[in-house]
Amino acid sequence: MRIAFGAGMLLAVVMSAATAAADGSGDPAAVKNEDGKYYDKDGNPTYKVAPDGTVDWYTYSGFRRYHSECHVCHGPDAEGSSFAPALKDSLKRISYGDFLEVVASGRKNVGTAAENVMPAFGTNSNVSCYMDDLFIYIRARANDAVGRGRPAKHEEKSDAAAKAEKSCMGQ
Repeated sequence: MRIAFGAGMLLAVVMSAATAAADGSGDPAAVKNEDGKYYDKDGNPTYKVAPDGTVDWYTYSGFRRYHSECHVCHGPDAEGSSFAPALKDSLKRISYGDFLEVVASGRKNVGTAAENVMPAFGTNSNVSCYMDDLFIYIRARANDAVGRGRPAKHEEKSDAAAKAEKSCMGQ
């Protein structure tokens, strides 16, 4: 009995570590809410999906922004394409800070077999003003918290989100 219990505990620890490692930014569980924006225990922005499937505003906004600016190369729903990798898989290996850096500054990987170029979006306000939203949406996809397609239900945009948007967009 003791061996079985010990083996069960070891399995639980390993599975827990594997789940946390599935996201380069760590455990995606929301532990804090500030004006409708959720954060994980490390302070990274994250998603919140209610039992009825309602997503937080930022996940929904990220879906909209992703399909406006990113899906042409990275495919619908962050699934990847022949032009660029599946971001839902990439996010399992990179941190929040790394994500922001690549989106803002771009990246160029040149090898003997392929050349991959991610343009810089730091000066594109349709991306730069919504980098957290994009991260949150892709993080939700990376952790299978939201499925493919437009989320059916979402929280309302908070006053803080509306104010930040207007400020960033120069309105």
